[in-house]
Amino acid sequence: MSLTNLLGYAAGFLVLLTFSMKTMVPLRVVGIFSNVFFITYAFYASAQPIMVLHSILLPLNIFRLVQILVLLRKVEEASQNQDEPNLDWLKSIAQSRALKTTEILFRKGEEADRMFYVMSGLFRVSEIGVELGRGQIVGELALLAPGKKRSQSVECVSDGEVLEISYDKVRQLYFQSPKFGFFFLQLATRRLFENLERQDRELETYRVQAKS
Repeated sequence: MSLTNLLGYAAGFLVLLTFSMKTMVPLRVVGIFSNVFFITYAFYASAQPIMVLHSILLPLNIFRLVQILVLLRKVEEASQNQDEPNLDWLKSIAQSRALKTTEILFRKGEEADRMFYVMSGLFRVSEIGVELGRGQIVGELALLAPGKKRSQSVECVSDGEVLEISYDKVRQLYFQSPKFGFFFLQLATRRLFENLERQDRELETYRVQAKS
């Protein structure tokens, strides 16, 4: 078997291997090797169309791999700050949405398919009167809730902007990075504890009022 054929078979095998990849980083890495083998094969086989195609795909795969690695690094940096994580990296995977005062971000009982990061403005959880400002995550618990339904309504009380992150994006990051999975669980757990603390305060206030 000639060297050219060996290169062709190796390139084809790497393409098949990409279909077994479950996460984006190894998929892009194998894709890059596949591009290199196809370019080398095409050079020796004088297959110009194949060479042109993979000469285009190679820098694209490298660019996407760098994007993913940068994003994962930002996730890791954010997860290291337990007190006040920096979530600005969400801009790279989210869509911006502007809201006006009195506009409803979402209503109780609605189907939940995304969470939100407050960039500016002020929002209020209608049922409990809690206000949310810049840097806070909204709607993350619905991803973990049975039925994926909103348990509360959120209204804009001062013109603002939010970033929308689909749950599909969250799932992709979850499987690509164990650190992100742990980071997301930290966010959800923090919100649960905040809710419990608020309920304890309200219960204590009710007990004091009942005694007086």
